Parts: sequence; structure tokens; C-alpha cells
Amino acid sequence: MKQKIEKLLADQLSSWELAKNNYAALSQVKVKELDVNGTRYKVQFNPARIVSSAAKVDTKSIQERKCFLCPANLPTAQRGLPFKDNYQILVNPFPIFPKHLTVPALEHTAQRIKERFADMLDLAARAEDYIVFYNGPKCGASAPDHVHFQAGNKGFLPIEQEWKYKKASNIVTYKTATLLYLNDAPRTTLVMEASNREDATALFNIVYHAMELKPGEDEPMMNILAWVENERWISCIFPRAKHRPSCYTAEGDANILISPASVDMGGVFITPLEKDFEKLTAADITSILGEVCLDTEEFHKLRQRIKEQL
Repeated sequence: MKQKIEKLLADQLSSWELAKNNYAALSQVKVKELDVNGTRYKVQFNPARIVSSAAKVDTKSIQERKCFLCPANLPTAQRGLPFKDNYQILVNPFPIFPKHLTVPALEHTAQRIKERFADMLDLAARAEDYIVFYNGPKCGASAPDHVHFQAGNKGFLPIEQEWKYKKASNIVTYKTATLLYLNDAPRTTLVMEASNREDATALFNIVYHAMELKPGEDEPMMNILAWVENERWISCIFPRAKHRPSCYTAEGDANILISPASVDMGGVFITPLEKDFEKLTAADITSILGEVCLDTEEFHKLRQRIKEQL
């Protein structure tokens, strides 16, 4: 799989003008680092990501546009690589990572994780040089009507290393899978380590059912990162309280166009507007995470509910 993905990337960047230009532009993106309560965050100014950050994901807007992840609607130049029987691996033409993939299902069905977490683990195992991520339908997914994962090359997200030094306490263990949480407030992070796919899936289901399902929603709000390290799956689960922070719709100088998703939760905040990149501070990130993540009390209650599920 590794060689096939590399070939797909090389072929697409040589033959697809849009992807070629946007990947070339990555070398020009501005990056700065901020310390948020002892946790490292990067901020990336990436104008091409305006497509995702400003995406209209209300029901009316979704219904009025063609689904850009359906095979029939893909750009003529875009090519895919089959994954399992019901997905294809695509090069994301609006990259954040130097190597950025989108992995949609072949069928047009809503973005839901409950029955697909095992597929996410399989993808992480097959695409071993990548971190796989899932954005919930109201947690940063710009195509909430079509189930998909994304993947980016390892070594990019600060949380890949930081989670090892931010462990607060174990919550539960299920066979070979252990769930813990991090001391990284105001972000609320659950981390699962597992050497067995079935155990990891079973423990994820326990977490899933312990999470709050808001009225009118089809699944609990969350972002997920997953990768394989030392023959173990590492999964970071970020339970969410809110889709977008108040600064997203604020007027004037208070406006910051940030719609946090898995990459932001993993420690890289994406700003498609240069004004936001220049002014974003550690205090802003603290405020944004404080809004979109669970508060201390709710995070504690969630951990208690998880314990009670076993």
C-alpha cells in the first residue's frame, strides 16, 4: 500500500494542475508556534484552506450543491486508489500536510463513525506512514453528507509526541486496549492504546455510547486521530461541545475565521486569512478550545460514564 500511495501522489502532482499548484504553495505557507498552558500549538497561514474553513454545511447548502466526494462528481484529472471494497484513496487538492489524502466511501452516505471505526484502524495500519483522521458532521467535516476519512503524513502534528508526556490518568482497560486522558486543558483529549483491532473497536464503542448525544443530532460530536506506532494503534478522541467558536461569526476585529477540526485539535491551527494568522495568540487558542471542547465538569462526567459502561 505504501508504494501505491506514493505513486498516486507522484502521478497526481505531475498531471493535475490544481493539486500541483496547491502542493507547491505549501512551501510558502507561514507557520508560527504558540505555548498554550504548556502545550505546543502551531498556527499555519494557508489560504487554499478557505474552501474548507468557510464551507457552508447547513442542510440547505448541502442539498443545493453536488457532492464533491461522489465518484461521478470528482474532477476529471482526479484518480483514486481502491481501499477495501467500499472506499477509495484520493489526493486532497487543498493540502495542509505535505502528503494529504482524502478517503471517501464509494457510496453516498452520511458522515458517521459508529460502524466505521474498525475501517479507520485498518486504514491506519495499511497507510503506515500516515495519521488518519475523522471529523464529525458538525466538527469540521466540509462534506457531512458523505462519509470519509482524511490522512496526513506523520511528523506534522504536535500531539504525535506530546500525548506521551501529557498523560493524566488511566480511565479503563478492556482486554488489550487501555483508555486514558491527557492533562492538556482547555483541550479535552482521550487516548486509546491497543494492540488488537477488535479490542480497540469494542472500547471505542464503549466511549461512543458514554458520550452525550445532543437533541436533533445523529452522533455525538467528536474528532478522532488514529495511527500505528510500535505495532499498537494510538487513537486520540476529542469530544466536542460546539461546532464553531463565537469568533467565527463575530463582527469586525473580533472575527477569526477558524473552524476547528481534527488537525487543529492535533495542534495545528489553520488560518486561511493572513489577518487571523498575524493576530492569533495563545489566549485566542485558549478561548477557542474552551468553547468547542467540553468544560472540566462535563469531561469529568464523561470519564465517569465510561467507567460505568464496563
